[in-house]
Amino acid sequence: MSDEELAKDLGLIPAMTIGIGTMIGAGIFVLPGEAAQGTGPIVVISFLVGGVIAMVNALSVSELGTAMPKAGGAYYYVNRALGPLFGSISGLGDWLGLAFASAFYTIGFGRYLGELLELPSILFLSNVQVGAILAGAAFVGVNYIGAKETGGVQTIIVTILLVILGVFAIAGWFAFDWGTVSGSGGYTPFGTAELLPATGLVFVSFLGYAKIATVGEEMKNPGRNLPIAIVGSVAIVTVLYGILVTIMLGVVPWPDLDLEAPVAQATEVAFPGNFAGAAAVIMALGALLATASSANASILASARINFAMGRDKIVNDWLNEIHPRFATPYRSIVVTGGLIIVFIVVMGGDVKVLSEAASVLHLIVYALMNAALIVFRETDHPDYDPDFTVPLYPIVPILGFVLSLGLIYFMDTTSQILAVVFIVGAVLWYVLYARYRTPIQGVLGEYVRDRSEEMPDIAVSAAEAASPDATAPYNVMVPVSNPRTEDELVALGCTMADQNDGVVHAVHVVEVPDQTSLEYVADQLETVDGESSRLLENARRVAAEYDVEIETHTVVSHRSLEEVVDSAKRLNADTVVMGWSPNRPWTSGRTSAGLEDLTTNLPCDFLVFKDRGFDPSRVLVPTAGGPDSDLSAEAAKALRDVHGADVSILHVVDEDTERAKGTAFLGTWADEHGLGDATLLVETDGDVEAAIERATNDHTMIVLGATRKGLLSRLVGGSLVFDVVDEVDCSVLLAERPAKRSLRERLFGRPGVEASTQTEEEAEPRTEPGS
Repeated sequence: MSDEELAKDLGLIPAMTIGIGTMIGAGIFVLPGEAAQGTGPIVVISFLVGGVIAMVNALSVSELGTAMPKAGGAYYYVNRALGPLFGSISGLGDWLGLAFASAFYTIGFGRYLGELLELPSILFLSNVQVGAILAGAAFVGVNYIGAKETGGVQTIIVTILLVILGVFAIAGWFAFDWGTVSGSGGYTPFGTAELLPATGLVFVSFLGYAKIATVGEEMKNPGRNLPIAIVGSVAIVTVLYGILVTIMLGVVPWPDLDLEAPVAQATEVAFPGNFAGAAAVIMALGALLATASSANASILASARINFAMGRDKIVNDWLNEIHPRFATPYRSIVVTGGLIIVFIVVMGGDVKVLSEAASVLHLIVYALMNAALIVFRETDHPDYDPDFTVPLYPIVPILGFVLSLGLIYFMDTTSQILAVVFIVGAVLWYVLYARYRTPIQGVLGEYVRDRSEEMPDIAVSAAEAASPDATAPYNVMVPVSNPRTEDELVALGCTMADQNDGVVHAVHVVEVPDQTSLEYVADQLETVDGESSRLLENARRVAAEYDVEIETHTVVSHRSLEEVVDSAKRLNADTVVMGWSPNRPWTSGRTSAGLEDLTTNLPCDFLVFKDRGFDPSRVLVPTAGGPDSDLSAEAAKALRDVHGADVSILHVVDEDTERAKGTAFLGTWADEHGLGDATLLVETDGDVEAAIERATNDHTMIVLGATRKGLLSRLVGGSLVFDVVDEVDCSVLLAERPAKRSLRERLFGRPGVEASTQTEEEAEPRTEPGS
């Protein structure tokens, strides 16, 4: 089930706690001991440098998140900006990086679980790995059945963690000794060269802030709150890490800091003897809560990335099969869970390998994300409209790109090899699989190819080499809601898809009142899916009769008409086929709907069917040329080719002396639109509406271009199309093609323009069809 429209009820604090709760995990509870062994006391600076790099990237994430609040993650930004080659690297990197991070988090869970319970070793698996496998299986199970953390639950978790860590910080401060920090070797016993390698190791502690951008659509005032939440969460966590690691090193000498549970060890030392044991237990429980929260969030995010990649054909959409009972992408969750278990078994003995693997893959993704921001800005992409912009552009995104890739240079050789192998593997995946399936064309590639004469030859060649070979399928979206008219609408959709070798997308939009939470409705799956299942199963039956491929979708929304437009954009629809709505007079004569009509253009062709029986045997097409009549011709041609319809074309002139001119126009127009075998009808009384009504007496369906009169004009004075639709006895198919119109034109219409049965410039017939 899609949750494209979510209630905007997520405040600033809950949003910030999502980022904080995801970042405060195994990184701070496990890595200080590991990192200190090779760095010494300056490991504190390594955490702070990691925070600075995360902060620079957080600014870019904030801009991208406010520009595209429905994007759902770094993969979307990179894929749309840089194209599917880099989208494959980003999506697969994000997915595998989250799997490595989840394995790392569960190892941390296993370590602190071992502080509380006696865990057995099994075969070649240590007790920590056994605990991690049990935790990983539990987290995968939680995501499989659909349980999730809400903003409120996450706020509670983060509050508990901050209280526990705050109490530790206070107690640790009273036990703190600078002499313990410096020890016998000073602050830099290994020199400063190990500072950045340690930063690469601990950078996994800062993964998670980008998750806030994925819930931007649910936030109140996202233009303001989303950047504050992302940047604020990174700032808070960076300061917190600096304080906590400093206190750990001032309580326990860095050579003696425990490699498995350093915070629990420092807690026992910091608290007075009578409270030490209880405090260590409480700290271990806090560590379990933190690592569980981080692991669960990572598994949840990985499923969303797989869904996005499957929709774009980067990976097989088989992964996104929805569970019939739990409504979760269970296959994606199981595959990700399998990877996590494998990583725990194979690499769980060396936590540094897992943490650096997660870090290096995310650093690659962050670098590409900064590049995507620059591409969106420099190409002035029309869909890119951020409410927040990074300061000092382009310095900040360039710095984010350089710092992200630069940190990889200082990481362990194994991690660098992993980065190279992964990039090569992702490129091969794109070249051998995704390139021939994905229809996505990146903004950068289109920009270069459109300016091939101005660009260097090497840039044009690279853009052409990286562009996908797959042809985007012709997508026909059919909103279904009424069982009485569903068959006819799906039949029309199948007709258009059959004509264009396309795919039908049957979409059931479940409209709920504003007072009802969309998430609550989404939880009532059995009730919602009962109606959806019947409607969508019937749509599949009709599509099978036409031997047309069909995909089905259920969407819960507060705004059904606006959701039709949103779904058309999301599905990359070429044509939308929908039913006429007699109870919504503000949509009469126009296929665009609601308040969106005032400010946006149609995303694709729209066909609106006034159903008086689906009989395409004799089809009438009135025309005077123009884009909407072009679409009428395409629909009529599809009805002829698929159903064997007899097509008649009607043109109206003002007087009999213009008959020859009108006949010549009509013959040329018919030939150019593949309707040379149609019957040509020329009326000479100048009354377009009366001529259409007379002609419909001998026809079973009329295909008519939608009016271009504006919204206010229709409400005040009516329109040609509305009268025709209301008065004729046969079914009417209204056709409207997207057109750019100013706000004034959308309100009041274009001067002198009535309908596509009339010329654009004047009421006289065209001698240049389509001009």
